[in-house]
Amino acid sequence: MPIKTFKPYTPSRRTITVADFSEITKTTPEKRLTKGLRKSGGRNNTGMIMVRHIGGGHKQAYRKIDFKRTKYGVPAKVVSIEYDPNRSARICLLNYADGDKQYMIHPIGLKVGDTVMSGPKADIKVGNCLPLKNIPEGTFIHAIELKVGKGAQLARSAGSQAQIMAKDGGYVHIKMPSGEIRLIPENCCATIGQVGNTEHNAVVIGNAGRNRHRGIKPTVRGNAMNAVDHPMGGGRGHSKGGNIPRSPWNQMSRGLKTRPAKTWDWMIIKDRRKNSSGAN
Repeated sequence: MPIKTFKPYTPSRRTITVADFSEITKTTPEKRLTKGLRKSGGRNNTGMIMVRHIGGGHKQAYRKIDFKRTKYGVPAKVVSIEYDPNRSARICLLNYADGDKQYMIHPIGLKVGDTVMSGPKADIKVGNCLPLKNIPEGTFIHAIELKVGKGAQLARSAGSQAQIMAKDGGYVHIKMPSGEIRLIPENCCATIGQVGNTEHNAVVIGNAGRNRHRGIKPTVRGNAMNAVDHPMGGGRGHSKGGNIPRSPWNQMSRGLKTRPAKTWDWMIIKDRRKNSSGAN
């Protein structure tokens, strides 16, 4: 996916870049596979803001993605590659031999007219979905299940891929995009290949209006607020007040561990943090 640049006829146009969408073959989604997306503006049922910096944005229709791939043994033909405003990856429309249609995440190398299949007897090729125990070691995969039958939860964003490192005792060792190596039950399914749209992170937003179009509102610095509004607000000039960075609710922004202890830490063989050799 090449990146498109512009002549700098305004200051923001000098740095702004967009995807050229050259891989897109269809501009309108399959209506039966969409539903309306209701926006909350970051507010709960009482109108209180629970998540800041959310609001506005262009109207979107949610595309229903088949993350379970349960139609075992039924071949499907790739009909189109489409844009999805709800995720960084592209999606492709599958037309199954029995007449059903479903969306799936589009991997690199899958083209319109190709055939994909899911199930234990599927071939090891891009776009096919198999149980982890049936995939050879060293294979790159994406859209990985954590629990059997729950659907893909890992490695679904643009450019993501994981690698099968080893198999032992009913579990498969998976190296995640973050570098973490963890155990996943061997009966969980995954899709062969790497997620497409690999240059998604190279796109430069460039101006504030484009973020508002995406539904992202501006962030105001704490030390620019009044003392009544933020722990770091108030004072004369650029006063820090001797405080370390904090949230509006007086929670430390750096160094405070908020991640709860989980019962499945034993499944993490190598932690994603560089200085850690194992799970805590």
